[in-house]
Amino acid sequence: MIIKILGSGCPNCKKLEVNAREAVKQLGLGADFIKVTDFKEIANYGIMRTPGLVFDEKVVSFGRVTDTATIVELLKAHTNV
Repeated sequence: MIIKILGSGCPNCKKLEVNAREAVKQLGLGADFIKVTDFKEIANYGIMRTPGLVFDEKVVSFGRVTDTATIVELLKAHTNV
């Protein structure tokens, strides 16, 4: 699984990455994390507010710092765990 964090590297983006890494850890999943900071590339995902969270090229959250529990549920739905 590839998880992308979309954003400039601001504190909210960093917190979202921490939450996503914790959710992956809780579920025992394997994932590669990629930080996307280029605004043209971020715009290609169709989001206008960061931070954004992408699982395998599917935007699952944007414009807020999604909490770990919510990311766990999003991961379960995405991976059918």
